[in-house]
Amino acid sequence: MGQTDKIIIGVTVGVAVGIVLSCCAFFAIRLCRKRVPRSLSSRDLSNASLPMRANGIDSSMDSSVSLSISHDPEDLPNRSNYRGQRKHQERDLFSSFSGIPRYLYKDIQKATQNFTTILGQGSFGPVYKAIMPTGAVVAVKVLANKSKQGEKEFQTEVVLLSRLHHRNLVNLLGYCVDKGQLILVYEFMSNGSVASLLYGAGPRVLNWDERLQIALDVSHGIEYLHDGASPSVVHRDLKSANILLDRMMRAKVADFGLSKEEMFDGRRSGLKGTYGYMDPSYMSTSKFTKQSDVYSFGIILFELITAINPQQGLMEYINLAVIGGGDGRAEWDEIVDKKLIGNSNTEEIRLLANIAHRCLHKNPSRRPAISDITQAISRIRQRQSTRDHTMSISENDPSSVFSRIAQQQVELSSLANLKEFSLHKE
Repeated sequence: MGQTDKIIIGVTVGVAVGIVLSCCAFFAIRLCRKRVPRSLSSRDLSNASLPMRANGIDSSMDSSVSLSISHDPEDLPNRSNYRGQRKHQERDLFSSFSGIPRYLYKDIQKATQNFTTILGQGSFGPVYKAIMPTGAVVAVKVLANKSKQGEKEFQTEVVLLSRLHHRNLVNLLGYCVDKGQLILVYEFMSNGSVASLLYGAGPRVLNWDERLQIALDVSHGIEYLHDGASPSVVHRDLKSANILLDRMMRAKVADFGLSKEEMFDGRRSGLKGTYGYMDPSYMSTSKFTKQSDVYSFGIILFELITAINPQQGLMEYINLAVIGGGDGRAEWDEIVDKKLIGNSNTEEIRLLANIAHRCLHKNPSRRPAISDITQAISRIRQRQSTRDHTMSISENDPSSVFSRIAQQQVELSSLANLKEFSLHKE
């Protein structure tokens, strides 16, 4: 082999080796470029939060939907620990948004003894009594309607009650989005609903003092929604079944699935609510306002006075009482709950009935604001407290009775002369 041949062979081998090295370098660079963005994406997504609207009812509340993140095997030495961290991150993402704890389905199942401790059936779904591992007694509502509307009501309730806190609103303690179930966890209201006590077959009867206190409690709750919350909230489904009583017989407003933040955008919404409580103006215009809540509250007040179900002719009885009265005064005595006769103060019933009737004015602008209603009911309650105090004193000091009676007469005259109770504009 000549010198020339050796040179040619050397050059050929060198070129071949160079091509092989170049190809190896090319593929190595491509591989590195693919791996670097994926690693960066993992770090970015692991620190990302789910986009949610803080107060919108259309936001996605299902934080169990995980983000898809790729990791290299060396980054996951313990895959079970990773899954635990992922679930913890998902829980934290929602908790930082709502401030409400999230429970696992298995924990709810155990607390309700496999959902055997049923308390009743609501529009949302069945309600169960549950005993949590801490010993706390709670109420659990399970969504029965798997429709889009049912899910939206679930979202609305969690979003609103995460920011609404008042002594006369039922407190949301937690939620569960697991195993395809949507569950809400509330404080337990041991005395049930006002409706169950008014229309149930049980021996428990609401006395007049309790009914007046319930009226005042509910008005405080609605006043907070209308005037205390920011933005203000309209409930849209006020009814006696959604007024719950705790062990001290104090009333709280519940069930915010149909509630909305009040927006003055002129838009109409589909009719939602409960027959017998719905504002006729809302039914004709599809525009729900605070005054529509006031109308529903007026119906509740008449329920407390008459114990007549709105779905069984309550409005007919109210209209008959208005027509039957002379000199422009309604005959409320004719429709008072028979269980109150002889066990209540007639004048206080008339005063509350007058307030309730003004809440039902056919012109929404003529209905009183909830703040004015609260003040008027408070005056009746104060009068009642004064009366009870007088009776207590009379048992021990008969000589003071006359002065107390005179004071009550002045108070009663003052209330009676406030014909409109400053409840609405003329």
